[in-house]
Amino acid sequence: MQNWDEIRTAFHVARLGTVSGAAEELGVHHATVIRHIDSLESRLGVKLFQRHTRGYTATEAGDDLLRVAQATNDQFSQLEGRIKGRGNDVTGELMVTSIASLAPLLVPALASFQRKYPDVVVRFLTGERLFRLEYGEAHVALRAGSVPSEPDNVVQPFARQPIALYGSKSYLAEHGMPKSVADLKDHRFVGNDSEDSRAPFQVWLLKHVPFDNVMFRGSDWRSLVHAILAGAGMGFLRVGEAAQYPDLVQVMPPEEDWSASLWLVTHVDLHRTAKVQAFLKHLKDYSVNEGLKG
Repeated sequence: MQNWDEIRTAFHVARLGTVSGAAEELGVHHATVIRHIDSLESRLGVKLFQRHTRGYTATEAGDDLLRVAQATNDQFSQLEGRIKGRGNDVTGELMVTSIASLAPLLVPALASFQRKYPDVVVRFLTGERLFRLEYGEAHVALRAGSVPSEPDNVVQPFARQPIALYGSKSYLAEHGMPKSVADLKDHRFVGNDSEDSRAPFQVWLLKHVPFDNVMFRGSDWRSLVHAILAGAGMGFLRVGEAAQYPDLVQVMPPEEDWSASLWLVTHVDLHRTAKVQAFLKHLKDYSVNEGLKG
């Protein structure tokens, strides 16, 4: 196909379902979107979309085009990420991804890295979905849990952080301090909204208390921290993080079964670039000098 712009336009129309949405995504006038669709359909000799009052719905031929365009768009994104990561200068964008709960660990390290390399634009990406390094969505990932197994990634062990059980002074004043594991069944807990959470500490907890005892549940770690501070129940926190809050009392000390491994992950195509190597070295040095692993 001679005109990728037309295919890309059709891809965004199929993905978003409206001309206006595609125009906003592409940064063009809606008339340009309509012109691209009309030109592409004329060249192919087939209708790619059914027009209706709510927008555009892809036909069977449109669905075929969408699948091909999606693959091509992913490849372009991958290429863009690789190109941005190349070069001998530590400049441009540095895209780092992790789960939001690791932000207190990573943000100070990223800020310190930026002070050392002021021409770097930091993009710290968090979210529930796994950002795909193979498509250039990030240069470096810090992941928690089991060893990442995606192909073509370079995986390095980073840390195992101690995690302990905490309660606020107000909660413990009202409900008392548990003296043994057996006492936990008489207490309220703050935890993940899913009973099937794979967090090691919640797996351990649910071996000793019913899920009904997790009385305050959520999916965002920040809200769970505030719930523990507010006395909604006891909960698990990293020792270093809990030390920031003088109102918290350590109910049970860290246990190895509660900790989760942290892994540094990079894509093999970007692993040796100057920017990625500079950040990996900085993060490892920072973790030693500033106690990031503690």
